[in-house]
Amino acid sequence: MAVRQEFSAPGGTAALGPRTVARIGYGAMQLTDHDGRDYDRQAGIDILREAVEQGVNHIDTAQFYGAGAVNELIREALSPYPADLVLATKVGAVHDPEVRLRAAQQPKQLRAQVEANLVALGTDSLGVVNMRRADAPPGIIAEGDQVVDLDDQLAELIALRDEGKIEAIGLSHISADQLRQALPAEIACVQNLHSLLNRENEPVLDLCRAHDIAWVPYFPLGSAFPAFSKVTEHPEVLSAATTLNTTPAQIGLAWQLAHYTHTLLIPGTSNPAHLAENLATGSVQLPADIMKTLDDLARAAG
Repeated sequence: MAVRQEFSAPGGTAALGPRTVARIGYGAMQLTDHDGRDYDRQAGIDILREAVEQGVNHIDTAQFYGAGAVNELIREALSPYPADLVLATKVGAVHDPEVRLRAAQQPKQLRAQVEANLVALGTDSLGVVNMRRADAPPGIIAEGDQVVDLDDQLAELIALRDEGKIEAIGLSHISADQLRQALPAEIACVQNLHSLLNRENEPVLDLCRAHDIAWVPYFPLGSAFPAFSKVTEHPEVLSAATTLNTTPAQIGLAWQLAHYTHTLLIPGTSNPAHLAENLATGSVQLPADIMKTLDDLARAAG
């Protein structure tokens, strides 16, 4: 169990369902390899404890991360959990050693995944369950009996919430129309692809703004995939980092925090220095002229 020190919440705070969390959290996916076979167990435990000690109280995970190894690390490192720690997990897919991930979109499969997360994490209730749709790339695509109506999925998640097994419902990889359809279910957050250089999900973010829904961008700095430009390599980002004496990654993350007051970041790392850099992003203030330059850049990229 990590002992909470007297640190301010990294990045300030925002609502996540019924809870209030630090705006800079921690994404646990990188703690292991995909199959959960090649990783440094003690390093993973240490960085999880360090994150919590530094004020992180929102950890993003999934039972399919590392074929379950990530959840095992979280439990070993942090259980019994601090009262204010929100464990947010993802359902809608399961680990498959042959194809990495396989769609698991049926309501009964969503319930089974929630139950698996509860057991693996050693808890009676999950702070947030993000249901990942599989309608379009990147990533898994639902086919055959995995093409499921969103309302049927939401009904199962609402039942799980009513049973007390989850506190809040989130959605991932969804369109604006799907979010609009899901609003009666009281959606706590949306996890969608979004970065300074990729604004295709801005209509979804606008809907989150209108309904005070937390926005949790994934690939907030771009990614290694060729189709996604790396924010940290753009000349304007490099220039801003030089001007403000920060790193390019901090500029990209600080822009996210400034772009919407209910943005929650979940950068992941297994490196203590990178963790410190990520958490320090909360103190980076973007002057109006730099913010305008970055906003204009994003619009041009979009």
